[in-house]
Formats: sequence, structure tokens, C-alpha cells
Amino acid sequence: MVFHRPPDTRAVRLLSCLASVQRHPPLHRSSLFALRSRPAIHLFSYQHRTNARFASTSQEVAPDARSLATRLKNLLLGTGIGLLVAFGYYYITDTRASVHQWLVVPSLRWIYDDAEEAHEAGTKALKTLFEFGLHPRERGNLDSARHLEVEVSTREGLARRKRVGAKRREQVFGHRLANPIGISAGLDKGAEIPTPLFSLGPAVVEVGGVTPSPQAGNTKPRVFRLPSQNALINRYGLNSEGADIIAMRLRQRVREYAFATGFGTDELAEQMVLDGEAGVPPGSLIEGKLLAVQVAKNTNTPDDDIEAVKADYVYCVEALARYADILVVNISCPNTGSKQKVEPLRDILTSVVEAAKKIDRKTKPAVMIKVSPDEDSDAQVSSICDAVRESNVDGVIVRENAAVAEQGGYSGPQLFERTLALVKVYRKALDEGRQRQPDPVSASTQEPKSPDEGFSNQVADQIGATVQHDQEQLNDSIPKADNDSKSQPLIQLPARNDPFSKTSDPNTAALPAFTHSGLLPQTQSNLPSQPALFPSPSSATSSQISPAEVPKRKVIFASGGITNERQVQEVLAAGSSIALLYTALVYGGVGTISSIKSGLQEEMKRASEDGGVDRKN
Repeated sequence: MVFHRPPDTRAVRLLSCLASVQRHPPLHRSSLFALRSRPAIHLFSYQHRTNARFASTSQEVAPDARSLATRLKNLLLGTGIGLLVAFGYYYITDTRASVHQWLVVPSLRWIYDDAEEAHEAGTKALKTLFEFGLHPRERGNLDSARHLEVEVSTREGLARRKRVGAKRREQVFGHRLANPIGISAGLDKGAEIPTPLFSLGPAVVEVGGVTPSPQAGNTKPRVFRLPSQNALINRYGLNSEGADIIAMRLRQRVREYAFATGFGTDELAEQMVLDGEAGVPPGSLIEGKLLAVQVAKNTNTPDDDIEAVKADYVYCVEALARYADILVVNISCPNTGSKQKVEPLRDILTSVVEAAKKIDRKTKPAVMIKVSPDEDSDAQVSSICDAVRESNVDGVIVRENAAVAEQGGYSGPQLFERTLALVKVYRKALDEGRQRQPDPVSASTQEPKSPDEGFSNQVADQIGATVQHDQEQLNDSIPKADNDSKSQPLIQLPARNDPFSKTSDPNTAALPAFTHSGLLPQTQSNLPSQPALFPSPSSATSSQISPAEVPKRKVIFASGGITNERQVQEVLAAGSSIALLYTALVYGGVGTISSIKSGLQEEMKRASEDGGVDRKN
């Protein structure tokens, strides 16, 4: 039997391919290039062996080592970039960073020739950075040690003034402020960035001025830099968007806070925050800080029309008072050419105070008046202080700029000495008027009475009244009279004279132990109304004001030329409660307040090391 071997299929396929190549003509060069670009055809297939084993692992170790090194390199690079970004974030957002003074401020001045345009650009930048959490803020907890607390009382007697170096133990409008630094009106005219400004470290931020209706102010350019003096001349003319728009922004701010703290977003949540249920002041929404809103009349309102002027101020109060801790009444603006006369000032301030008391809020805002430094004569100061007292205004702000030619306001360090002098003048005038007797008949005009004058007549009258009473009450010595006498005690000792009594009323400590009638209980309500034989010193001086009737002390805020911690100390020692900054922030940048507070703490530390605190009454 003959067996035929099956043909090798692989050989047959190879031969067929060679035959086909011979039958076809030679290919063109382009065709050969196309064939080369095609994927290769594998004529032979090999079965994959899953149980294959490499003889050596050196080819695997080398790639793994290179991969590990690459991973470590990427880790170190990523960590370095992350640390650099974190350091840059904390540095840029720290007010103490020198870049804010030496780079940001010069850059704004170099980019924007117009000072107003630079101001608007800075405001927009701060607002945008705040929305993304990249805004500059005070770090280092300068207020956490509570060394710079300001608590100047307006409800107690004359408070002892202390220089920096000791805590102040009184209150400002019922609040213990974190520090004595504030930002004056002008930096945030439209109440767009009050919260970012609070982040810079001040205890008081003043927004505005706000007028009832929108007004454009003076024509541009209206702000001029004086770099050689670190000063400004502004002729804004009280440009304002109107009370309604400003109130809408402040209301939105309260609603956002209510939502963030879990109260909600409706009107009820807003009212709860304004009523103080959040535990923070309703204006600033930050513990230990206050928001002041400056209000003014429109420039087209005639100064002589007092009723129209009052209507302007009342309109602003009704729109803005709910969202403010302090209302500042701007009675004269040096860059508008308008100055309110002193005579009708009392009526205007009274209308503002009454309108503030009618707002729908549990705690009412304090009312302060911003006075012009040009009104510095004794008569003007006295008239203003009288109007402040009679209208129950809570305090005075000495203006930060002085009037110059062509309806402009000058603001700069050169005004500090003038500001300091005005603070002393107003402090003295307000305190002297506070101690003045409100009684038209002064006790000093009455002739002093001798202690013995009328004493004999009083004794004789009382003896006669006692004899007459005894004659009416005494009965004949009969059994019935004896029984009546035994049924009641001759005298009843008061509790303060009874050694076995466990109660003692301090209000009866000055009562006489006995009266002319032994049948009456010795109580305050049953004592006969009769002149005292020996008048007490308190009754002799009853015409004077009692401590409870002493008017509360007026608060003073100082603004004008304050640029460093030494000047802050001087205005505080002169009688001011808060030092407001304006031009210092324009030239010093956002770190100015932190720098001043650090300097104050250094002064306190130096004073404590010297072993004493300088105090001034």
C-alpha cells in the first residue's frame, strides 16, 4: 500500500506567491512606496505560548526603576509647586505684605493718571477678589489679645481717659470695639465693599455719603494727588447713587449673612438678624465692629428751606437706618460749597434722631454729626455743642478735610495738628455742657440757709402736734382703757432696729426709729409727711442733678491727617474714641491699619516694661 504525503500548505502558498510575482510586470516606484507603507503581512503564524518563562528579569527591573524615579521627581515637583502657590496665597492676601504698599499702590498711580479712575479700579479689584476669597485680610490676630479694645462709655459719668498702654473699660454705643481704628467715608461711597474693608482690620467703617436722590457731583477731573505731601484735593461734590440703591445693597448683604448663618433668606430671617438674634451688630455683622452710614442732603435742596433739608435727611434715615449701627449726619461738605447754618441745626438733628428711633429694629442706631473744621470759633463750637445736647445726638465727628479754594477739600497729614486741637476743643465743650445744671434757677444763685434757721419753729410745731395728738388719743383710766392699752404695744420696732430680725431693707436705713405716734407701724408708707428736723446732705442738695440724671457722655471720632500710631495715641488721649483714616490708606495701601495696630501694641509693650501706664482724666 502506498501512502501519499499531503502537500505542505505553507510551501504551496509560497510557491503560488512567487508565481504571481512572475506573471505581473514590474511595479512603478510609487507603487512600491505604497506597498512599503502598508502594514506587513505575516505569512507565518506562531502559536502564543502562555507557559513561556523568561530566563532573566533584568529587562523588567530597569523599566521599574526608571518609573519609580520619574514618580518621585513628579511628586517633589508637584509638592514644590503646591507650597509655592500656598505661600503666595498667604503672602498676597496678608495685609502686612510689603507688596501692597511698594508695588500695588505705585502701579495704580502709574497705570491711572486720574486719581478717581485709580480709586474705582481698586474698588472693583477688591470686590472681585473678595468674591473668590482672594482679598487681602488682616492676619496675625492683632485683635485676639484684646489689648486694643475701645469701650468709651456714653451712658456713665465722666470716663477716665487712658493713653495707649491699658485696656479701656467703657463702651462705645453699648459695644466693646476691637480697636480704636476706623475708615472714614469716601473710600466706599456706594457701600460696595464694606465687608472687604472690615477684613483690613478697622473697628469702624463709614460708607457714603448718601443723598436721597442720585446726583452726579462735580465735573471730572475732580480728584487730584499731591504726592510730595501725601495729600489729596477732592472735588467730588457728593456724587451718590441715591439712598434706595445703597439700601438695596446693604439689605442684600444682611440677607446673605442670614443665609450663611442658617436663618434663611426671607424677610423674617432678615428681621431676626437686624434684631440682634445672630449675636452681632446689625450693621457690621461682625462682633466688636460697627458700620457707619453717612447721610447728606442733595445739593439742589436750598439751605434756607429748613423743611426741605429735614425731609432729605429723614428720607435717608428711613431708607438706611435699619442697616447701620451709626448714622452720620453730614451738615456741611467743603467740596460742594454748601454749609448748614448753626441756628436751625437743632431742628434738623432732632428730626433725624426722631426718625432713627422709629425704625423697625429692636436696637436703634446711634446718631453722630460730622462738623466742618472751618467752624472752629468759640461761638460756633458752643452753638453746635448746644444743638447736639438738645437734640440728643450721641456724638461728633471732626471732619477729615478742610475747605480750599474752588470748592475743594484738602486731606493730608498737614491737618493733624488742627484735628488734634479741634478734638480738645469739642471734648471740653461737650463735657462742660454735660455737667451744666438744666434747672433755670441755679443752686448757686440761691442764698444758702443756715442749718439752725427755722429749727426752733420746726421743733415747736412738732411738739404742739404731739401734745394735741396725745390729748385726742388718751382716754381716762378706766378698765376699758386699760384693756385697750394692754392689747397693743406702745411701739413697734422696725426691722433694722430689731436684733432678732433676719431681714433688713436698705431703703429704710435712714428712717427714724420712733415717731410722735406709737400706734402707727414704722414703715415708709405710714410715716407722716413732715419736714425733717435735721436735713440730710442729699436732701439739702436735691436741686442738683443726681448721677442717674447726668446726660450720657458724647462720643468723638477724630479724622484728619492721622497716619501713624503716635498720632492715634494723641487723639485718643485728647478725648477721641476712634481715629478715622482716609488719605493714609490711599498712599499706604491696605496694610496701613495693621501697621498702626502693630505699632500700638509695641507702644503698650514698651509702656508695660517701663513699669507704668500714663493715664489722663
